[in-house]
Amino acid sequence: MSAYNNSMSQTPAVTNLLIANVVAYLATTMLNTSKMYGLFALFPVESFFFEWWQPVTYMFLHGGFSHLFFNMFALWMFGRGLEMEMGTKRFLIYYFVCGIGAALVQLGIAQIDVANLADTPALLWNYLRTPTVGASGAVFGLLLAFGMLHPNATIMLLFPPIPMRAKWFVIIYGMIELLLVVLQAQDGVAHFAHLGGMFWGWLLIMWWRRRDRNRGYYY
Repeated sequence: MSAYNNSMSQTPAVTNLLIANVVAYLATTMLNTSKMYGLFALFPVESFFFEWWQPVTYMFLHGGFSHLFFNMFALWMFGRGLEMEMGTKRFLIYYFVCGIGAALVQLGIAQIDVANLADTPALLWNYLRTPTVGASGAVFGLLLAFGMLHPNATIMLLFPPIPMRAKWFVIIYGMIELLLVVLQAQDGVAHFAHLGGMFWGWLLIMWWRRRDRNRGYYY
């Protein structure tokens, strides 16, 4: 118990993010799910449901238990080490920059989709009512950060259960997401948002590296 409490005290951001996501999931399932999504999920800017706070709040909603579980497992697995290495303040900045950046990318893609659907009102109406939810954009940013900071660290995959260097894990994941974007996969997954989270994470780490070089920090 003492070791567990010590881990929590060293990574308060990860601990509180895990709690917030679980509480949001329980609230969504116990209360009016449609109303919760209508207020806090991410909708295209042209949608009647769009609100300015959604690029933040959408990260705390999930489409089901498995969606929540895998995102929170990745947050727990990679986030704890990153928070201890970066510090809580910098970790939180990084997490939210990746998550909000992913939302901005998704909104930009939605603008293109809305324009393409302008001549098909029924499809456009359904599209404007389709929300984006989940912490995946921020989590993909964490994967990128771990791969950049510890490229030769070994990660044990779940499916299949084989070891892999972190840098290859991130590269393969990124290539899969890019391939699914190119193939325009209709699987209900916001692949652009995943790539957006990685892109904004890369930009922030590169900016930190340049800014901190003279301070003796090397991120």
